[in-house]
Amino acid sequence: MSQPDTDTAAQSPSSQQEPQIQTDGRRSHSEQMNQPAQTSQSESSHDGKDEHALHTNLKRGMESRHLQMISLGGVIGTGLFLSSGYTIQQAGPIGTILAYSIGALIVYLVMLTLGELSVAMPVTGSFHVYAEKFIGPGTGFVIAIQYWLTWTVALGSEFTAAGLLMQRWFPDSPTWVWSAACIILIFTLNALSVRLFAEAEFWFASIKVFAICAFIVIGLLAIFGVIPIAGYQHAPMFGNLVKDGIFPNGFMPVFATILTVNFAFSGTELIGVTAGETRDPQTAVPKAIHTTLWRLVLFFIGSITVMCALIPWRQAGVGESPFVLVFNSIGIPYAGDIMNFVVLTAVLSASNSGLYASTRMVWSMGNEGMIPRWFAKTNRRGVPMLALCAAMAGGLLALLSSVIAASTVYLVLVALSGLSAVVVWIAIAYCQIVFRRRWLESGHSTSELKYRTPGYPYVSWAAFILCTASFVLVIFDVEQRFALVAELVFIVACYGAYFLQQWVRKRKKATEADDLDTPWFARD
Repeated sequence: MSQPDTDTAAQSPSSQQEPQIQTDGRRSHSEQMNQPAQTSQSESSHDGKDEHALHTNLKRGMESRHLQMISLGGVIGTGLFLSSGYTIQQAGPIGTILAYSIGALIVYLVMLTLGELSVAMPVTGSFHVYAEKFIGPGTGFVIAIQYWLTWTVALGSEFTAAGLLMQRWFPDSPTWVWSAACIILIFTLNALSVRLFAEAEFWFASIKVFAICAFIVIGLLAIFGVIPIAGYQHAPMFGNLVKDGIFPNGFMPVFATILTVNFAFSGTELIGVTAGETRDPQTAVPKAIHTTLWRLVLFFIGSITVMCALIPWRQAGVGESPFVLVFNSIGIPYAGDIMNFVVLTAVLSASNSGLYASTRMVWSMGNEGMIPRWFAKTNRRGVPMLALCAAMAGGLLALLSSVIAASTVYLVLVALSGLSAVVVWIAIAYCQIVFRRRWLESGHSTSELKYRTPGYPYVSWAAFILCTASFVLVIFDVEQRFALVAELVFIVACYGAYFLQQWVRKRKKATEADDLDTPWFARD
């Protein structure tokens, strides 16, 4: 990563707009950047009804319950419901549990660093704003593009999945009709208000959480012999976990699974994106972060443990969801239809969150002047409609490429999006390290921070090192090596695009200055 470009970062629109609060007459650059959540005149209302996000007219319409469910909704997706069986086959029961445990630890460390940044500076599109200020404007541009691409590609995949899932109930209908219906629904939810988006995501995520909790409870009853399960004359207990050894396929598949798990956990960082539109972020953000780890452990590791205990690991995920296998073995009627509905809900949730995240990243780039500023314009409901349309257009292009160029363009996009989330995590951890150092150098104390990353600097450096290792060590996985190469090339291309943009702007300003200095009668 490049060294911090503090002079340039200080001139960014977001830092210029932050409120100037006089203390002892000395206003360092760090103080101007890092004043936590001060209010402007547009935020004078204390009842929250008319409050707007800091320095913007994006409305603060989200509450703590929305934030917690959005963080879960961004993580719990089709990977857990459909692909978990394949993961178990590759790494074995204990290997999969170990991989998910390590992944949960990594994401929790990242969330702890993000919490300090989000509470101190609750701005929409936070990741690239932090990277711009604490690493350099070029890196801020790269992080913005990376995160936008992650969700844009996901949008295309989710729209396709929604159409395919509906084929179970309406086999004679064309897939594109249901994909189009999903697109219209998700676009409408995001276009009406941030409150409606958050409420919809709350209920989408609630259905997924209820399904997982029910699966774990019913599975535990079957494991301990309280209810019967096909294929067992006695309580299965946990013998299947170690039946063929701790690592039946060796340890390398476990390593490859850790990389996959990191990608599966991407989405928790949505807390940072929503902080700028959340009421009372100083309370809501830390609360959402502290509940993230135990919920990830409960939902992911708990459901994986139940699967492995009830299904021999070699049979897991062969042709259908392990959730369906367990429900069918226990004798729950309409297990396939129930899980199809749950997975459809997961798809709607992921596309809802994906469009929101992609929209706010486009808005934030416009607000920071990285792209034309009219992308930051919002309507009277506080919704950035131009950014929303641009984000949806990106999702539709990803959907189109998945149909007509699946083996070329779409394959590259998927490879890039997989590692982009890890790049964002690396940037978050590093930004928090730089932020804390500058905060202390400016004469502040840690007690002034409303939320502090515990165990600093060890937690922060652990998050940075583990995420960087996850990124670099992809080279040892033959199947994902292409993704690493594509990602590195894309990062270089993004930096190139940024510096080319800056060069063009400088040339344009120089030309305009020359025109002003030249007498009108001497101009061409």
